Amino acid sequence: MLEEEILNHLIDIDYLANRYFAMRHGHSLANAEGIIVSHPDNGCTGFGLSELGRSQVRQSLQRASVLGAETLIASSDFKRARESAEIAHAFLGCASPVSMQSLLRERNFGEFELSADNGYAEVWREDEMNADSGLRGVESVNQVMRRVSSVVRELEEQLAGVTILLVSHGDALQILQTAFARQPGSTHRELEHLHTAEIRELILAPASPAATIA
Repeated sequence: MLEEEILNHLIDIDYLANRYFAMRHGHSLANAEGIIVSHPDNGCTGFGLSELGRSQVRQSLQRASVLGAETLIASSDFKRARESAEIAHAFLGCASPVSMQSLLRERNFGEFELSADNGYAEVWREDEMNADSGLRGVESVNQVMRRVSSVVRELEEQLAGVTILLVSHGDALQILQTAFARQPGSTHRELEHLHTAEIRELILAPASPAATIA
C-alpha cells in the first residue's frame, strides 16, 4: 500500500507496545465565547484555558490514578492544549518534558473559523456521508485520521513499555478513537465523545481480516 493511501496507521498493528491515554483540553476561552478556533494562526497563540478549564484539568488528573511521574505527555501546540499539558506535567511531576506535536492539532474547520460553534453539526452531517469531504475548506475526517494515527505509529516505533498521555482536541481525539477502534472515519460521531478535560484510555481493537477504513 502506498503511503498516501494509508488512512489509519494503526490498521496493521496487532498489539501496542505502549499504553495510551487521551485527554481533551480543558474548557477554553473559545468554548466560553461559543466560537470555532481551529486555525494555527488563532489557536497557537490565543484562546487558552478559562479558569473553569484549568480546574477541570486538575480534577481529571486527580481521578487518573494510573498516571504518574513516568508518563510521557505529547500535546497539540494549540494554546488551550499546551496549557492543559503543562498543568498535567506539573501535577504528575513528569520526568520528561512535554513533546509538542503539531500533528495533534485541532481539526481545521476552514471557512467556519471564528464562527458560532453550531457549525460543527453541519460538518458532522457531511462526515457521515463522505469521510473525504472538504466542505467549505474543512479538513476531511480521513486527513485527520492519517495525521493523528501517524503520531501513535511513530511512538510505537520509538518506544516500548511507556504510558503516554495524548493531549488534543474534540474532533482530533474523536477521530483518533475511531482509528483505535479500526472503524471507518465516517462513523466517528458514533463513538462516545470526550468532555473537556476528560482522560480516557485508548484501547486498540482486535485486528480483523474484514476490517476496512473509508
